[in-house]
Amino acid sequence: MSSTNPLRDTPEGSGDNTIHFGDNLGVLCDLPSEAFDLIYVDPPFNTGRRQSLRRQTHVQSPGGDRVGFGDRRYDTVHEGVSRAFDDAFDDYLGWLEPRLVEARRVLAPHGTLYLHLDYREVHYAKVLLDGLFGRACFLNELIWAYDFGGRSKRRWPTKHDTILVYVKDPKRYHFDAEAVDRIPYMAPGLVGKKKAARGKLPTDTWWHTIVPTAGAERTGYPTQKPLGILRRIVAASTRPGDHVLDFCAGSGTTGAAAVELDRRFYLVDDNPAAMAVMADRLGATSNLRWIGWNPAQEG
Repeated sequence: MSSTNPLRDTPEGSGDNTIHFGDNLGVLCDLPSEAFDLIYVDPPFNTGRRQSLRRQTHVQSPGGDRVGFGDRRYDTVHEGVSRAFDDAFDDYLGWLEPRLVEARRVLAPHGTLYLHLDYREVHYAKVLLDGLFGRACFLNELIWAYDFGGRSKRRWPTKHDTILVYVKDPKRYHFDAEAVDRIPYMAPGLVGKKKAARGKLPTDTWWHTIVPTAGAERTGYPTQKPLGILRRIVAASTRPGDHVLDFCAGSGTTGAAAVELDRRFYLVDDNPAAMAVMADRLGATSNLRWIGWNPAQEG
């Protein structure tokens, strides 16, 4: 299906990978219709605050404020705020709706949209998408569950995000369950050795760790999503060579998953900090086109 992709016939796309610096609504309006086989978008969650990530290291010290392995003590050294963006909207749906209207236009007839939110706005977004796509085009509500961070004692601690999945046409969409990574059975003794060794297909509830604080995958971007989540989405809903769009690209995880799986990506963000992270993470990608940004400039 990618052979007829209109991006291959336009100067901005030409079938290459693209990182575009600019307002995503303006960029979306300029993209050709039905150009993308998959759209994943992880917009701001409307938390009402500025999202930031403080870099910190731990230095071994006899009087340190943290206790580690073997009862060794460490001092926490803060190195300032590394990446940040504002995440507060007076009219969140007023901001989101025109972008989803354009997302539907640029989605291929067989394409799939994944909208990643949390409990604050996801129920409003579900009603909005039902109106834009039609309720028959709703495919899944995915729950990404994790277990990290503080524990409120005044309510059940919130430890999941929600990903709404819509297809352009419920009779034509692509979904390849066999391309998806398998996960261990919770009771492997009940299924036999062969099935247990192969693992099972994930359901609509995904247990997956967040990006580890000290892990090699960490970029320093405050809302970075795990590569394993995007890898699963891209593998299931695209074929090799397909085009993937993320117009709130942030740390570029969608692009990293696309490169790993031999797909083409088009990433959009208007945050210079995101551009700097993506330059570090994806700058060596072959056939990479930059629009509106010089990767040599400081982020």
